[in-house]
Parts: sequence; structure tokens; C-alpha cells
Amino acid sequence: MKYYLFCLCCLFCVLGFGQDKTHTSTVDLNYFYGNIAEHNPDISHLITGHPEGFMLSWNRKTFGFEDWEQRYNYPDFGVTYAYQNMKNAYLGSLAALYAHYNLYFLKRHLMLRLGQGMAYTDSPYDKETNYRNVAFGSHLLSSTFLTLNYRKERVFDRFGLQAGLTVIHYSNGSFKSPNTSTNSFLLNVGVTYNIDEQPLEYQYNLTENDRKFTEPFRYNFTFTTGIMESDVVGSGQFPFYTLSAAVDKRITRKSAFQLGTEVFFTRALKELIEYYSVAYPEENISGDEDYKRVGVFVGHELFINKLSLIGQLGYYAYYPYDFEGRVYFRLGMKQYFGKKMFCKISIKSHGAKAESVEFGVGIRI
Repeated sequence: MKYYLFCLCCLFCVLGFGQDKTHTSTVDLNYFYGNIAEHNPDISHLITGHPEGFMLSWNRKTFGFEDWEQRYNYPDFGVTYAYQNMKNAYLGSLAALYAHYNLYFLKRHLMLRLGQGMAYTDSPYDKETNYRNVAFGSHLLSSTFLTLNYRKERVFDRFGLQAGLTVIHYSNGSFKSPNTSTNSFLLNVGVTYNIDEQPLEYQYNLTENDRKFTEPFRYNFTFTTGIMESDVVGSGQFPFYTLSAAVDKRITRKSAFQLGTEVFFTRALKELIEYYSVAYPEENISGDEDYKRVGVFVGHELFINKLSLIGQLGYYAYYPYDFEGRVYFRLGMKQYFGKKMFCKISIKSHGAKAESVEFGVGIRI
């Protein structure tokens, strides 16, 4: 319970910022109910009921006083606290805190909310007391959610209504095994409340040629690291390091396409190779196989003010040991400091199987 109260305190501290001359705020509360998807047969015994819970969100509305706000149709940004009862004795309950963006469509009646944050589970895997929970190997998890709502504000005074669909993903990114993760598909309904009595006026002052924007080729160099454990429970957590180099071409103010290469030094994979060479001699693994991998990738970067979202598709060109397949994916975000330096957080996966949560720093020149 103390972790839930901590998350709520963080949320209400944010509420204390109040409004300024360029923003107003809203709060919304949503109840959700649905199902856990069986994306992996190993979690079938964990799907015994319909998970339910709630989300409490604070949103700071934008009105176009900065150019990027007009380009994205005046989005909101804010903080969400979520509580979810998984309706399974082994999975227990989770509490999560997210940063989120709201994007609007159809005259601002259709809202897409994307949130990324951290979750805490009260019932992780334990080899003696909770060995059936193969989904969550640690108390702390990474979590992502998507919500698509039909939304109508100020239906009655400052109160409004919304309803729609939500998807919540929980995983620790193989930080600690086991980690089969969960995906919940949920129906949600809720109320909204405008903290400010009257909204501000939207600004429309972008120049006609604002969309005509390009940049020359830019070169990106990134160092990424983190900690992971192989699928062998109890095999130990080890650091990994990734060196990446890429070239990108920004074709609009929002979008850039990337082409790059990277080399992976994954110590947990080295330990896994040595383990299989001893424990499974029938696999004909010598133990001397190279644990390093070299990948090539293509990607897209979506720029939102000083934040950007990245998506990449990669292929291991050098792949001496078969581990999860040669194709990999990466989703994440970057935060720029000035025009060149950035930090990033991302999840690297092979299909639905997450390999690692990555933390990186880099330069774009």
C-alpha cells in the first residue's frame, strides 16, 4: 500500500503547478475491465478472471503558443496513476505511474493517449512462495499503455464524459527472469473535469510554408547499456553494452528516417552459451561460440518538441549463436538537450519477446 500512496503523492504534487498564461488543466478518472491476452501458452494458467482497475490522470492542455503544439493539433501532456487487479492469485495487483501524451482527432472528440512509465507488482515470481508467476520476475516493471477514447468535455458545467479501449503492457524487459509479461485488453469509461473555469483560445499563426522543412543528412552515435538475465531462472544478471552508428534524413519538421548499424556485447548471452554447453550436450554447443552480434537497422524518428519517439527494425548480419531469431525490433523515446545531445530509453525485442530495456546517451551531428 505504501507504494500506491507514493505514486498518488507524486501525481498530486504535479497538480500543484496550476495554470499559467499558455496552459490550462484537466483531471480524468477512468474505470476499466477486460481480459489478459494469451500471447504465450506459458501464461495460460495465469488467466483466470477479468482484470479491472482505474486510471487517474492530470492533463496540461496546450493552445498553440509554441509552434510544435499547433503542428500536433494542440496535444495534452501529463501524468497518470493506474491500479490494476489482475484477478489471479499468482499475478496479484499492480500500481503504475506514467508520463503521457494525448493526441486529438475528429474535431477533438477522438483522443489517443500514449503512456510510458514504471509499475510495481505485489506478487512477483518467487521460487518457493510464488513459482507459478512466470510473467513477472521482479517487483519493478516497465509499462506502456494505449487508450483510444471518445471524449466530450464540459457536458455539465466543468464535467465531461469519455469511453473507449485501453491496452496495458507490463514487462521488466528481461531485467530479471522469468519475464513472459502480460498484455491486458480493456474497456474503459470515465469522467473528466476542467480545473479552469474557461479554456484559452487556440492560436493559428503558423506560416504557410511551415511544412516545407528539410535538413541535410545527420550522423548519430549512441552508447546504450543496461542489465539483463537469460531465460534460465537464477542464472544471474549481467550488464550489456551496445554501440550504434546511424545516418538520418529529416524530411519534415516531424519525421526523419534512419539507416544504421550496431554491435551488441551481451554478457548474459555469453553465460547462456556456457550453460547450454554443459547442461545440454545433445545440443552440440561447444561453449566457444561468439556471444557478440552485429545488426543493421532501418528506423523512423518522430519529433515532438524536444522529445522524439523512435521505432526500428533490425537484422543481425553477424549472428554466430542462435538466440531468439535474427530479426529484432526497438521502440523507445529520446530527450534532446540542445540541438545535438540526447538521452534515450527503449525496449529491444524479438517479436513479443522482450530482450532488454536499454538506457543510452548519444549525439546527433
